Amino acid sequence: MDQLVQIVGALLILVAYAAAQLGAMDPHSRVYLVLNLVGSAILAALAWHEQLWGFLMLEAVWAAVSLWSLVQLLRGRPLSAGH
Repeated sequence: MDQLVQIVGALLILVAYAAAQLGAMDPHSRVYLVLNLVGSAILAALAWHEQLWGFLMLEAVWAAVSLWSLVQLLRGRPLSAGH
């Protein structure tokens, strides 16, 4: 069952990434950020359970950045594209 949950978490992140790279999704959109947040939170929880500390750090930071960006967006603060 853990394997199926891992695949779902990874697919959420990968679908968002691929859609953004192909121009089908704005990487600053709510949908993109929610897909990244949920996918990385799933993978972080599984990494915690399996005591995979490097993977946990990667996914926890990914989830935290996605959450922060989503909160900023919901507060009406535009996300900078680095320009």
